Amino acid sequence: MRRPFALIAATLLTGALAMPAASAADGDEGFTVKDPRITESSGLAASRLHPGIYWTHNDSDDGPYLYAVDSATGETVARLTLTGVGTPRDVEAISIGPGDKIFVGDIGDNLGGTWPYVWIYELPEPKELKDATVRATQYVVKYSDGARDAESMFVHPKTGRVYIIDKKEEGGHLYEGPAELSASGSNVFRPVAPVDLWATDAALSPDGRQLAVRGYFGGIHYSWNGGKPKREGRLSVPLQGQGESVTYSADGSRLMYGSEGDQSPVESREAPGGGGGKGSPSSGGGTGSGEGGAGAGDGTDGTVKVGAAAAAALLCVLLFRLLRRRNR
Repeated sequence: MRRPFALIAATLLTGALAMPAASAADGDEGFTVKDPRITESSGLAASRLHPGIYWTHNDSDDGPYLYAVDSATGETVARLTLTGVGTPRDVEAISIGPGDKIFVGDIGDNLGGTWPYVWIYELPEPKELKDATVRATQYVVKYSDGARDAESMFVHPKTGRVYIIDKKEEGGHLYEGPAELSASGSNVFRPVAPVDLWATDAALSPDGRQLAVRGYFGGIHYSWNGGKPKREGRLSVPLQGQGESVTYSADGSRLMYGSEGDQSPVESREAPGGGGGKGSPSSGGGTGSGEGGAGAGDGTDGTVKVGAAAAAALLCVLLFRLLRRRNR
């Protein structure tokens, strides 16, 4: 991954502006991923079969593995080894579709958007949580407008159609896959709507009505609007060392945000429209700041310190200017 700027900026912000995480409803609290094998957690998906279980995976240099993490303890309760696929290159996303099918997005591009194709893997979610070898179906994915880097993939919970959001600092696009993926030939994804964020992950709510897109320092909430997303407001995204993942809790009431690194935290925030009542930091415009750069609010019901927020915004502006100057 060529993202030193994001790492530096996130590390500085986290160190300078560390704040307590928001409290969460019972059963949906955040947790820490304790498995020493998971050092680059880049995707997150709430199990539908096993309450309290979240599926994750490493970014790269690990192998064809998926990990089932118990949110009550942070411990791994199962590791799946995928067969029937090639050697993973840059696994960035995971999502669960209809029929309890797990979809894994090997969609990152370490070469900056030059792979002629990327892959998606599909497998059934196991009914029993234990270490196992599972055969997966591999799909070849291409984009109608050329190769690109992406870290965000999700599956519509009702239709099973797969979507990808490409990763661009100035904002990218939502790409729609075919109605059904084919294991023979290529599956062409086409742009259908702009996304105003440097996206690192995205998730659809369990009812298929809300879309959450996150970046390193902020997020945006959209109504799905029949596949033509309509922007509704900002998300209250926590400051994390390297914010890589987001998923809805199984009941859709919370958004769970993950980060890379050893002993990486998964933090919980109320989802827009998730029953949090008036004044929720994510229930409308939100208190989180930043769409592609500025730090997000901490979700503590209006207790964000003005000085810290201003410092975060200023620091982000300076860092982005430094990056652009370096790129020139």
